Amino acid sequence: MEGSNRLPESAPPATVAGLAVDVRGVSKRYAAVLALAHVSFTVPSGQIVGLLGPNGAGKSTMMKSILGLVRPDSGQVLVFGQDVQTDAVATKRLVGYVPESPSLYEFLTGAEYLDFVADMYGLSRAERSERIGHFLGGLELAGHENSLISTYSQGMRQKVALIAALVHRPRLLVLDEPLNGLDPRAARVTKDLLRNLADAEGVGILFSTHVLEIAQAICDRVVILNHGEVVASGTIAALRERAGLAGSGLEELFLSLTGTGDLHDVVAALAH
Repeated sequence: MEGSNRLPESAPPATVAGLAVDVRGVSKRYAAVLALAHVSFTVPSGQIVGLLGPNGAGKSTMMKSILGLVRPDSGQVLVFGQDVQTDAVATKRLVGYVPESPSLYEFLTGAEYLDFVADMYGLSRAERSERIGHFLGGLELAGHENSLISTYSQGMRQKVALIAALVHRPRLLVLDEPLNGLDPRAARVTKDLLRNLADAEGVGILFSTHVLEIAQAICDRVVILNHGEVVASGTIAALRERAGLAGSGLEELFLSLTGTGDLHDVVAALAH
């Protein structure tokens, strides 16, 4: 993409021991729509990387490419050094995924669904019981686990999806709007849990959200997509400096880089 809104990518810190995700020049086209154009970035183990961009920027296609659900037209996605298209099953065992709109088996109870997920990952009866019970308590779902998922609120369904992504101790988390529908306490618990998983256990986390305050609060680095291209990648502080926006928040930086910074005319028109 031409224009002055692009910033060069900065390398991940040299102290990081390895890469959970290494995206190398990935492109994907759907008919006339170029969803991804030569996208490259990394998710180091032990870091939370925010994947940001306006609607239609290519975030979901990128996440599905990392999960092996979408095959790129060109380029390569490595998860812990393994090409996801070469051995998708092996890489999926290392990954936990929360989609933007989780599809759960509504005819099961929460407990039955989580037991099913744990069984798919081969967890022992004792381990799954301990871990599911731990998460049910922490996310305040205990007491509701034997109710059908069809009776759950959006927030309760989101909690089940989060537990399902975490139950097998993944080394990589791919999270698309994971805080959707969560009450403030559950959102805070989830954010603190993600930070602990990255810091204490070295889990790599790719975190997509439209709530830029959340990204600014928890992400070590951000990757900003626009029209399928990476327009900026690095720490928020480094991106501010390179964009000449010292002291600005992530919102100002994001709007500047995606070419939507001047919204005064839009706001004025809507006010009448």
